[in-house]
Amino acid sequence: MPSLATYIALPGTTAEAFNHWHEVLGGELQILTYGDMPMPGMPFEPDPNSVAHAVLKTPGGELAGGDAEPGGDYAVRDTAYSLLYTADDPDEAREIIRKFVDAGGAAGMPFELAPWGDWYGQVFDRFGVMWSLSVPASEDWRERAEVAGA
Repeated sequence: MPSLATYIALPGTTAEAFNHWHEVLGGELQILTYGDMPMPGMPFEPDPNSVAHAVLKTPGGELAGGDAEPGGDYAVRDTAYSLLYTADDPDEAREIIRKFVDAGGAAGMPFELAPWGDWYGQVFDRFGVMWSLSVPASEDWRERAEVAGA
């Protein structure tokens, strides 16, 4: 069956980032280094400890990635590296944001009811990746937000 996953190349921090995302989001993590699978004939000589391929499978989808090729200029902390995570409820999304911030990330856009009616906010993790958090609004959550003054 065909599938589509987001792939992200990081500047030598893939293993750390994927382990962190696994702690925050849960799921199943697989990390394969170049040392795990020697590949003769590569156009560059990879560090055997560099990540050749990582996959984080969560209930909502997959995120894949690897360490950037040596000499590659991969800028992070830009919305070019942004991921959208849709949570089941606002409390779950707030908890994800808290975990990212507590681990060295920075809040971006406040998580609140957006003009289009859903909950939405942004946080940058400690690797510079922007995570957009979204929760489809329900009448119950809207009523609780109005009572709380959100």
